[in-house]
Amino acid sequence: MRIVIAEDDPLLREGVALLLRAESLDVVATAGTPEGVLDAIDEHKPDVAILDVRMPPSHTDEGVRAAVEARRRQPGLAVLVLSAYVEQSFATELLTGGVTGLGYLLKERVGRVEEFLAALYRVAAGGTALDPEVVAQLFTRSRQDTRLERLSPRERDVLALMAEGLGNTAIAERLVVTDGAVHKHIRSIFAKLDLSPTDRVDRRVAAVLHYLEDSRRRT
Repeated sequence: MRIVIAEDDPLLREGVALLLRAESLDVVATAGTPEGVLDAIDEHKPDVAILDVRMPPSHTDEGVRAAVEARRRQPGLAVLVLSAYVEQSFATELLTGGVTGLGYLLKERVGRVEEFLAALYRVAAGGTALDPEVVAQLFTRSRQDTRLERLSPRERDVLALMAEGLGNTAIAERLVVTDGAVHKHIRSIFAKLDLSPTDRVDRRVAAVLHYLEDSRRRT
């Protein structure tokens, strides 16, 4: 796995690079600016780009803009975005541009090495990894789409774990229920959110996007 890292804090940037290299992953370049990471992506054609949301010069959304531009330049590039705290509009902008190979994690997850690496591998394989705190805040803030109100508390628990990228068996283990029960809950979620089996988009991710889209409309 070839990785490019974009983070304006040199200590964190080099710390993440050292962590990944210790896991025998190939960090081909690091950068402290959006321009620098885009140049590195053009040069090295990595499998994954890890980017901070807030980067110079304004420290607002430069990292997100760089992520969107990077995927435009290199379709299929997996992107894992790190943020100090939940920024819903940024998560929405990323995910609505394409739902495969994308992750959005709080920086505190980097210190939880197993969780961080699991998310990185999931994103590199074309999956989606949303931080549990992102999902939790979406649950509390999303109210316009009445379909969301159809979900039971247990279905919301299942959807939150789906958003983290967990498969049915892992969800069953986390909630201490059977695989069959999880399968029933997921079918119910799809039905209540009007997600057809013929939809071309991944319905598991589409379910989470309902929350993201609703939040973006209200901001």
